[in-house]
Amino acid sequence: MTTTYPRVLARLFAARRAGIVLGLDRMRTILAALGHPEHRLGAIVHVGGTNGKGSTAALVAAVARAAGARVGVYTSPHLASLRERFTVDGRLADEAAVVEAHARVAAAGGDELTFFEQVTAIGLEVLAAAAPAVTILEVGLGGRLDATTAVDAPIAAVTGVALDHQEYLGDTVAAIAAEKAGIWKPGQRAIVGAAGDPVAQPILIAAARAAGVATLDVVDAAALARAPTTALAGAHQRENAACADAIVDALVAIGAIAAPPEVRAAGYAAAVHPGRCEVVATAPTVLLDGAHNPDGARALANAIAARPERPRALVLAVSADKDVAAIVAPLVGVVDVVIASRYDQPRSMAPPALAAIARAAGALVEIADDLEAAVDRARDAVGLGGLVVIAGSLFAVGEVRPRFRAMAIDPLVVTDPAPAR
Repeated sequence: MTTTYPRVLARLFAARRAGIVLGLDRMRTILAALGHPEHRLGAIVHVGGTNGKGSTAALVAAVARAAGARVGVYTSPHLASLRERFTVDGRLADEAAVVEAHARVAAAGGDELTFFEQVTAIGLEVLAAAAPAVTILEVGLGGRLDATTAVDAPIAAVTGVALDHQEYLGDTVAAIAAEKAGIWKPGQRAIVGAAGDPVAQPILIAAARAAGVATLDVVDAAALARAPTTALAGAHQRENAACADAIVDALVAIGAIAAPPEVRAAGYAAAVHPGRCEVVATAPTVLLDGAHNPDGARALANAIAARPERPRALVLAVSADKDVAAIVAPLVGVVDVVIASRYDQPRSMAPPALAAIARAAGALVEIADDLEAAVDRARDAVGLGGLVVIAGSLFAVGEVRPRFRAMAIDPLVVTDPAPAR
């Protein structure tokens, strides 16, 4: 039987029933069995952090492309298609390329891997086939035991640390920082970002030095002051831009690219990161943001507060296993009404429960049982001059975004729910 892309998706997502199992041994074994595709990725940049790693990766990729390099990016999670996780020069991988890579991974024993390990192996195969000059690998969860850490990268950055995924990484910022710092390796050029909780930065710095990195670049107040202007919206993008610029410096230092000021400016101006403070419509303005933890919600709240549109409605759908009250708290003060809804997966909190949390935080709340209805209600409520924000989960953003932007959408795959990366 000929394997098709939908069949590959079904096999991959069936593996999610096992949940998340952290560790590097399985990944190292499969990479060896595949003939080490990671050795054909050019100059590799490994990017970790609680928030900002996707935006930072997008900024670095845009500058490297502006410099004339062929650029591969492996990122997670995706919004509407698994192929978003594997891009070359901004283009999604072809379905056929994913099918072929899956066949190679399966033949090498990949069916014994977790969902994320299989997807990572497939991504490395897809990108290696394109022979990029620069490849950016985004950490999935944590760092020390994340599948991407099985790959040796000459450059590694941690954008910052905040509370998220405590069930896997620890209950404190310090514990999570120690896990994130696990991507440092001897001889690397290491970059420590300034995003998230400031408690984390000294821990990251100490861990990088203990790991024996070759160079250490810390994003400090001076670096933030000279951070480049980018096309990405939100004041928090200054932290990501400063981290990205330090990564670009490292790529230049190892001879991977040449990036004079005009190249950097062109790259940063061209950068895009779908679903993160992304304006997808006007009259009224519709803004999508995948903020799904308290730190991300605070950054989004600041971005909303800086916008001129009035009134403002927040369409909110949040995973029930998150710290929902801490996500809601900073957002309710910058909008006029919250419409509590749900995305179409079992992990989503029921709208009445979400509404109760938002009301307790002082919000005026309405309930809509699905996102389509919630968005319609929000647009009607704010009028042509208002702002509609859709946030709380990347699942919600992925469900809504195709309404406003043409994008690849995978066929529906129904499996037992599991935490997504």
